[in-house]
Amino acid sequence: MTDVENGSATGAEESREVIGARRGMFGVHGSGDTSGYGGLIREVALPASSPRPYGGYFDEVVDTLVASLGDDAFDAAIERVVVFRDELTLDVRREHLVAVARTLLDEPALRFELCLGVSGVHYPGDVGRELHAVYPLMSITHNRRIRLEVAVPDADPHVPSLYSVYPTTDWHERETYDFFGLVFDGHPALTRIEMPDDWVGHPQRKDYPLGGIPVEYHGAKIPPPDQRRAYN
Repeated sequence: MTDVENGSATGAEESREVIGARRGMFGVHGSGDTSGYGGLIREVALPASSPRPYGGYFDEVVDTLVASLGDDAFDAAIERVVVFRDELTLDVRREHLVAVARTLLDEPALRFELCLGVSGVHYPGDVGRELHAVYPLMSITHNRRIRLEVAVPDADPHVPSLYSVYPTTDWHERETYDFFGLVFDGHPALTRIEMPDDWVGHPQRKDYPLGGIPVEYHGAKIPPPDQRRAYN
């Protein structure tokens, strides 16, 4: 590891955002835990903004985006630039998401032609930013990868759809809506894609029940995990 890399990692470690804590190996409470991990407490932290230089082609990507958008527009659109585990993530304010994505697609020196999907993330402890939408992008022209990330509050889970920029996000946005409740404004047909239309709730949120009476499908009740039949 170089001095620059070590310094960047140290700085990020000092300013990272702690949003909660996990207890035990699997987060189980009130069980007869004999694993030895019952007293384990781990912080839940998000990576902090990364200092320059970012390394590799990341600096060139950010510099080109700044030149294309303009300094003021870049500062208004990008909350922070994060380099974590050799990945570049641009945290984008939702009202600027479409403009940033369009620039990343159209600018010849960037040419991120492919959006590989839309992933939802639920951080209940990240108050005011509980729901995140993550977009991995790939430039086939330049063989580069980056990610965009947008954070919105649970009370206002609206994110502009990227369908007009990347039509393949049609299905991905529907799935993220279905499982996390993120509402993609401007999507041509935002409906559930996995769960039935009348399903209540969004199953991949961390506060969604794992089983028992609250989870019901067409009259059939799913028992809690510790009461389910095992076939081994």
